[in-house]
Amino acid sequence: MATRPTVRFGLVFGGLVLGATWPAAGATEAVGRPLGPWSRGQLEIHHIATGRGNAALVIGPDGTTLLIDAGEAGGTAEALCPPRPDSSRRPGEWIARYARRRLAPTGRTELDYAVISHLHPDHLGNPQPDSPRSQQGDWALAGLTEVAEHLPIRTVIDRGYPDYSYPRLSPAGFARNYHAFIAGRRRAGAPDARLVPGAADQIRLVRAPQEFPAFAVRNLAANGVVWTGRGTETATAVPPLADLAPADYPDENMCSVALRISYGKFDYFTGGDLHCDTAFGSMPWRDIETPAARAAGPVEVATANHHGYFDAVGPDSVRALQPRLWITQAWHLTHLNMGVLERMLSPRLYAGPRDVVATDLLPATALMNERFMKQVRATLGHIVVRVAADGASFTAYVTECRDETDTVLDVLGPFACR
Repeated sequence: MATRPTVRFGLVFGGLVLGATWPAAGATEAVGRPLGPWSRGQLEIHHIATGRGNAALVIGPDGTTLLIDAGEAGGTAEALCPPRPDSSRRPGEWIARYARRRLAPTGRTELDYAVISHLHPDHLGNPQPDSPRSQQGDWALAGLTEVAEHLPIRTVIDRGYPDYSYPRLSPAGFARNYHAFIAGRRRAGAPDARLVPGAADQIRLVRAPQEFPAFAVRNLAANGVVWTGRGTETATAVPPLADLAPADYPDENMCSVALRISYGKFDYFTGGDLHCDTAFGSMPWRDIETPAARAAGPVEVATANHHGYFDAVGPDSVRALQPRLWITQAWHLTHLNMGVLERMLSPRLYAGPRDVVATDLLPATALMNERFMKQVRATLGHIVVRVAADGASFTAYVTECRDETDTVLDVLGPFACR
């Protein structure tokens, strides 16, 4: 593939590597070269591979910035992917360093928004007894709280602000730590908020919105409340708590935030840990994944809900989303599941070509999925989606996650948007 002229940088500035050669903004990227910088008018979505949970950095066409989740999970060592790039820093610091590096072309050193899909360690962090304490307040640094220590966040949006009482207040240590972080921000006057399902103006461009009217973020779901697709109308899928036994209350995954990010003809779906598990059909309302996917409609790119775990990415959501590219943010032996892969790849659920990529797959996981592995394009790396300035096409890049060079390992596309 031919490449366009390059631009050389000989100084360290905003995270650029001394002496690095970067393709010119908008150039065709080459495998083996560092991924070139964002340029004004482009939309970028970076799925950051840390081996410990979800983290996605969105850079809007005007330089508006959004971080979706910043996980730091633990567990049985043999079941976990290796920490990426390595264990010399904690995941939150690696995420912040990645964000600073990729934000350098925007001139920004802060995040406009952080959206936490739901309150689980692999999406917001899990402090340990030896975790450092914040210099800003009485909470430990892990995941999102550590990102915020290194990279200021203007607005945090989640499913439960400010009291986190639905369906009940979690007593878990990671949740209490996050509550303390949010309470400290509230005392400081931060404009944090609860996500409003159905809204298309809660997350918006803040630098030059008038220049990019084709960009929008639609809030699809949170707490089991799902956008109907009409105006800002919503429907509540979950029965009133008074009608449920406490053991049947919606779980944290069901309460996940789902978003659709659109730019011109391009659409992207992300749904946290939504799933389609209905307890063997006894509680059909537990499937929040399907109505959220139907609200989104066909998209160009979709993330696999719940890391591609066995209880997610059901056939009805696959039929609804029909993406050209499936992205799985994996960090555990159980991510991806064979049944999920079969559904992603099945021409019976939707026609046309599609690619499947994952931020990380353990060798045992790949062996378990041997039947489908020839159809999985990438199994290790940051996954970067770059949408052209006209919103009519996109390209995906797999980049090195074992160091901070952002070297391109594979290029998918460009693909025309529907």
